[in-house]
Amino acid sequence: MTDDTDTSSTDAGTPAERPSTRSLPVTDVSLVVLVGTSGSGKSTFARRHFRPTEVVSSDFCRGLVADDENDQSASADAFDVLHYIVGKRLAAGRLTVVDATNVQPESRKQLVKLARDHDVLPVAIVLDLPQEVCVERNKARPDRQFAAHVIPRQQRELRRSLRGLEREGFRKVHILRGVAEAEAAEVVTEKRYNDLRELTGPFDIVGDIHGCRSELETLLTTLGYTLARDERGRPVDAVHPEGRTPVFVGDLVDRGPDSPGVLRLVMGMVEAGHAICVPGNHENKLGRWMDGRKVTVSHGLQESIDQLAEESEEFRARVRAFMRGLVSHYLLDGGNLVVCHAGLPEKYHGRNSGRVRSHALYGDTTGETDEYGLPVRYPWAEEYRGRALVVYGHTPVPTASFVNNTICLDTGCVFGGSLTALRYPERELVTVEAEQEWYAPVRPMHTDAPGAREGRPLDLQDVAGRRIVETAQHGRVSIREENAAAALEVMSRFALDPRLLAYLPPTMAPVATSRREGFLEHPEEAFLGYRNDGVQQVICEEKHMGSRAVVLVARDAAALERRFGLAGSGAIWTRTGRAFLNGQELTDAVLERLRAAAERAGLFEELGTDWLLLDAELMPWSLKAVELLRRQYAAVGAAAGAALPEALAALELGAARGLPLDELIGRQRQRSADAAAFTVAYRRYCWPTEGLTGLRLAPFQVLAAEGANLAVRSHDEHLGWIDRLVAADDPAAPILHRTGRLLVDTSDAASVAAGVAWWEELTGAGGEGMVVKPLASLVRGGAGGRGGLVQPGVKVRGREYLRIIYGPDYTEHLSELRQRSLGHKRSLALREYALGLEALDRLAGAEPLWRVHEAVFAVLALESEPVDPRL
Repeated sequence: MTDDTDTSSTDAGTPAERPSTRSLPVTDVSLVVLVGTSGSGKSTFARRHFRPTEVVSSDFCRGLVADDENDQSASADAFDVLHYIVGKRLAAGRLTVVDATNVQPESRKQLVKLARDHDVLPVAIVLDLPQEVCVERNKARPDRQFAAHVIPRQQRELRRSLRGLEREGFRKVHILRGVAEAEAAEVVTEKRYNDLRELTGPFDIVGDIHGCRSELETLLTTLGYTLARDERGRPVDAVHPEGRTPVFVGDLVDRGPDSPGVLRLVMGMVEAGHAICVPGNHENKLGRWMDGRKVTVSHGLQESIDQLAEESEEFRARVRAFMRGLVSHYLLDGGNLVVCHAGLPEKYHGRNSGRVRSHALYGDTTGETDEYGLPVRYPWAEEYRGRALVVYGHTPVPTASFVNNTICLDTGCVFGGSLTALRYPERELVTVEAEQEWYAPVRPMHTDAPGAREGRPLDLQDVAGRRIVETAQHGRVSIREENAAAALEVMSRFALDPRLLAYLPPTMAPVATSRREGFLEHPEEAFLGYRNDGVQQVICEEKHMGSRAVVLVARDAAALERRFGLAGSGAIWTRTGRAFLNGQELTDAVLERLRAAAERAGLFEELGTDWLLLDAELMPWSLKAVELLRRQYAAVGAAAGAALPEALAALELGAARGLPLDELIGRQRQRSADAAAFTVAYRRYCWPTEGLTGLRLAPFQVLAAEGANLAVRSHDEHLGWIDRLVAADDPAAPILHRTGRLLVDTSDAASVAAGVAWWEELTGAGGEGMVVKPLASLVRGGAGGRGGLVQPGVKVRGREYLRIIYGPDYTEHLSELRQRSLGHKRSLALREYALGLEALDRLAGAEPLWRVHEAVFAVLALESEPVDPRL
């Protein structure tokens, strides 16, 4: 604790007498309270040493509420505003400076409470200037004409306060006496002790050891460390050849057979700068015992006391110093990793207070005890929603597992379990078994510990209201409140279990409108658009006559349960997250065929996974859209078939009688032909199915596998996997369908012409059209070097398919249809694509369900934006 209370000169003096620069250390996240009478120069000091946004002035707040900074009648409201602003800044973890007189204990008490409420250190900087200086300065300011007694009264209150500032709760007190000392002062911002964000690893984070030195040695050598030993053969350091850094989560001591040996090794690594360590509750208790404080000797402390009694006094002194220097928790890797002993909610990350240290050491309890008389711990990990991975120990669990971006590494080595380390950033667990049960636990290692249960899957607050989702590929994507509400309605009533729903496919933008006679869409526009975006190679993929389906297929039921927490063979879902097929039996039959093909094709082995996520088309269209076909398309065709022939017959009868109806008859015949073409067009998408008979699944992309977002791989690689999958299907009754494709060079006229000809061939044979995609899949750049995402694909639909979309006689209205606006649809396609990639990134990174679901839910929410559904 700092107490800068020296007695420097109070006068400016001659240049030779002026004091040298005085450094005033201030923690980078703290509440700085300026204390001084009116006229002592607090505002000038604040402007000189802090940024304008860091300073909250009582005068400014008084002006906000009263339009007059000197209206003392508004002071109560002004300080309400000041305290509110200070609270918001401290909650956000920002250095905050309060510019007010603060000479009365009551005013400082509220500020100290604010600092404690937000777990930051309160710092006092006192400007103790002579009374006559303050009076003269106020006289020079016409807006500050106080009664004669005000400055002397403030001065008396200030002097009475000087010796009690630390008792009030200020962790640092800097007193500047006199004008010269105030002008010579320099504020120096210090990092918090727990801020090691500049260290990026890689790390090997080791769980509770409890005196199990032999197992620790085995674990370190398994991780690739080389142990250094002293002259007696005892390990005193460990170094990894690749520069990895071990991080110990505490509870090095007690219960086990060799706590001194563990301390000797860990202290040596820390002292050499090769490791990092946070304290556990057992170090805290042992340290207090070694300092001569009264503690209850229990929970294995006696073993450490007896073992340390055999060590030298020099070693015991070294242990005391080591434990005194341990910091409750650390922020690492830019704040993406937090290591502590008993876990830490996000609001405490990087904060400094007794409350934070207590939670880091002991966790939080509900106030209840279990049947063994031990406290019931509050399940903070189940509600954790922070972005930083929190790695901790303290509560033994049978196996380490991730819960909402947290993981408990105490796997009960001393109780006969195992010693576990987490390799970061790889998120790989390395475990060595205990050599024996060294200490009988009070209660069995239970499966109800935070690291042994799934945690609360989702919370309404994860998706409700206006939200902003950060994506790696497209920055911040905003979700409107009304769109989130619409998605919540669909998701909560109709969608699959969110544990399975790892991805929703994005909408796809149509090609730019064609000006070619008789066409609304044409592939020339797609090739030209990508060439302008700097994309030379594109892949044209056949568009199937089905509906978009996402397929999750597992190698076996155990694999699905292990990764997604649900038993079964997988799932097939639509663009809105609903189960695609009616009945689980048919779904399982399709998944079994796909699983068998993937097994025969060797995809599970090649991709190192026991599950696959695929993007596909499921045919026929009538399989999912039968009601739409019956109510909308079939109804139109039937009405036209019933009405138009009779109307045409009546017109022809009139013409036979000499009426001038030739033009009208021509139009009517064209309408009849258009209606017939419309009926033919939609019927191509309908055929009968029974079970697997007639059903076709056309995968075109392998989205993800264990630990990998494959959607960013090139499309030729995807299609190679798919071709192997299709070839491995049952040849006697295949259901997997190959996707036709053609590679086009957008800079080569002959290649472009070949692409156009292929599209004409597909659509001329009644096909829907094709999708044109950059071969490299994920492409950034765009026209003019904007650097943003390039459209991941554009659909180019054939003339007859568009008849289904726009109506039987749409070709008669091409001039109007060419006015369609594509900007919103293209923006929507990019945003949903980025969200889909984000969901796959989070899935591959084993992030918690709520993080994956946040991006998936956002895709569905964006689908509620008003966009022409025909695009």
